Amino acid sequence: MSPAEEEKSLPLPERWPRASKFALSACAAAVAELVTFPLDLTKTRLQVQGEAAVRRSGAAGGQAVPYRGMLRTAAGIVREEGLRKLWQGATPAVYRHIVYSGVRMVAYEHLRDSVLGRSKDESFPFWKAVVGGMTAGAIGQFFASPTDLVKVQMQMEGKRKLEGKPLRFRGVHHAFMKILSEGGIRGLWAGWVPNVQRAALVNMGDLTTYDSVKHFLLLNTPLVDNSVTHSVASGCSGLVAAVLGTPADVVKTRIMNQPRDKQGRGLLYKSSMDCLIQTVQGEGFMSLYKGFVPTWMRMAPWSLVFWLTYEQVRRICGVSSF
Repeated sequence: MSPAEEEKSLPLPERWPRASKFALSACAAAVAELVTFPLDLTKTRLQVQGEAAVRRSGAAGGQAVPYRGMLRTAAGIVREEGLRKLWQGATPAVYRHIVYSGVRMVAYEHLRDSVLGRSKDESFPFWKAVVGGMTAGAIGQFFASPTDLVKVQMQMEGKRKLEGKPLRFRGVHHAFMKILSEGGIRGLWAGWVPNVQRAALVNMGDLTTYDSVKHFLLLNTPLVDNSVTHSVASGCSGLVAAVLGTPADVVKTRIMNQPRDKQGRGLLYKSSMDCLIQTVQGEGFMSLYKGFVPTWMRMAPWSLVFWLTYEQVRRICGVSSF
């Protein structure tokens, strides 16, 4: 059998390992995103409540937005906009995770196995896991930033309707084309800096924590590589990711949701640092953790669903465990 014929006879994951891992992680992320999306919508609405810069600029039309917690916000969306609105913006969110999770998972494994390298005992030093997780998250989010921008803006359409403002978008494709026509290519990457910063922090919590906890348990406890180990590691990763990522997520959401001029420049914030300073000065430090509870309540089940699905799909397809 010739080398070409031998290659064709190999299973798909062995012939195209990175493409296969990209597809598997994208599928797992899409499942996790759809299951937990209502919590993401609730979190986004909470993060723009009481925005000090909006009050100063009068962009809210002089209407005071009532402060509501997680449950009241979710119930209000269902009562005022309808149950289906809990999934408003889910389509670009799934698109985003296909790109984001696919790229970050492939990038992390490449960094871990080929660039940074494991130790002689097959362990992966914590500092290398931190570098790998932050780098992979930043790369994945940069490529996925346009879809994240569309997701955030579409999530706010229901709020605009209640305030008597005209809707900006008719659908995902219209949102992409409108943002592109108003701000150009640059407009699609509006808010990419805080987006990438958040992704680096979240993946230091998610990828780094999951990989480190999982392999610590396998090397130092009687636990084996099964769903129990994956569940414990994913629970830890969801909590750490929420703690590290929520402040950057608040800044990212506000920058992406702010009104813009014809050149695509923000009218409320000059940069992510300006947004951070205005938020803390106008609303206090704890405002950076607005939406923390739904963020954590979403990240915990998201991590659980994603990692369990991802590990099982890899096993079924004959790909080695993460």
